[in-house]
Amino acid sequence: MLTSKVAKRYAQGLLDFTQESGNTESVFNEMKDIVKIMSQSKDLNQFFSTPIIDARKKEAIALEIFKDFSPVAKNIIRLIIKQGRESQLKGIAQEFINKVEDIKGTQRISLTSASKLSEQNIQKIIADSKMVNVSNYDLETIIKPEILGGYILRVGDQQIDASVRTKLSNIKKEFQLN
Repeated sequence: MLTSKVAKRYAQGLLDFTQESGNTESVFNEMKDIVKIMSQSKDLNQFFSTPIIDARKKEAIALEIFKDFSPVAKNIIRLIIKQGRESQLKGIAQEFINKVEDIKGTQRISLTSASKLSEQNIQKIIADSKMVNVSNYDLETIIKPEILGGYILRVGDQQIDASVRTKLSNIKKEFQLN
């Protein structure tokens, strides 16, 4: 997912502030909650993206949804809405998470498969991969039936494509060349 410059700037500002005030970890967990809530609610995303709705109303509803958050998290949400960037809220939260994980040395791993994999299979794929070299990682599993079988493992900017779809495509190319 491409991250906008706006999201990077807000996330960096929030990170700088939380590091100075010493509450990076609590805000980190709250940003994870924002990403989770925004990922699960299309209505909320639509609400924030609607330009017709007044910023004060958006702010009031956002503060009601996130009422249990710390004052720092509430203030960044208020600021984002006042600046008209509420459609970027999820991206800003995700970028903050990424920056904190980079500081912690957490590797982000994406594992795409055609169907749900057991935890044992996931751990075997990760262990067999030479790309994952730390025990501290954040795993995202994606299910895409169109890859037919196998898996696609992405670690940072490296990728192993062991999907059936890619293998069939490679065989098709070889036949066309001969």
